[in-house]
Amino acid sequence: MGIRAIVVDTAGTTTELSFIKDTLFAYSAKALPDFLKENEHNVLVENCICDVRDIALEPDASLERVTEILQQWVAEDRKATPLKTLQGLIWKQGYSKGEFTGHIFPDFIQAIEGIKQQNMRLYSFSSGSAEAQKLLFAHSDGGDLTPHFDGHFDTRTGNKLFKQAYLNIINTISLAPKQVLFISDVVEELKAAEEAGMRTLQMVRSDDQRTGSHKQITSFAELTF
Repeated sequence: MGIRAIVVDTAGTTTELSFIKDTLFAYSAKALPDFLKENEHNVLVENCICDVRDIALEPDASLERVTEILQQWVAEDRKATPLKTLQGLIWKQGYSKGEFTGHIFPDFIQAIEGIKQQNMRLYSFSSGSAEAQKLLFAHSDGGDLTPHFDGHFDTRTGNKLFKQAYLNIINTISLAPKQVLFISDVVEELKAAEEAGMRTLQMVRSDDQRTGSHKQITSFAELTF
């Protein structure tokens, strides 16, 4: 059974981990206080603020306290949905002001054409929100890559370390598990995808990276079908 769809992880696979941490995370932490003050009455932002209070079990937290909690979560890289949603909104602002462009590995940019010529579907799966993924690929070093994608999955689909998330992706895209290839740099994610029946490839971009028993590539240029 041939591969019909490829699902790529973002950080460490299609984009440098340091770009996410040093550029995007740092920007969102710095912009958070002003952004919340300016947008606290926007419905989406208001919902996120309420969700933060719920998750932190601080129903009466002031806006300053909510900001503090969120900045703590940024530092911890917490995969909390309200944080990811707010980061997406803040990054949108940053991209549109031209504060940065989305760093994407050149080998991925070059491989996209080939993937689409093979008539494959292409999806991304990240703990960053689907909105943030779209922004990253829309404002990339290689221009707007979003037309090449068929969809983006995030934590709403499930935790990347659990088999259920990958079963949910398979159900959503309506393919047999073996028709789907998942590429990630993280061994635990690959294991969960494998348990769901997907094919897997580990992207190994540095010598000190932890590797498992999965087939490996060091660049998207090595991708063959």
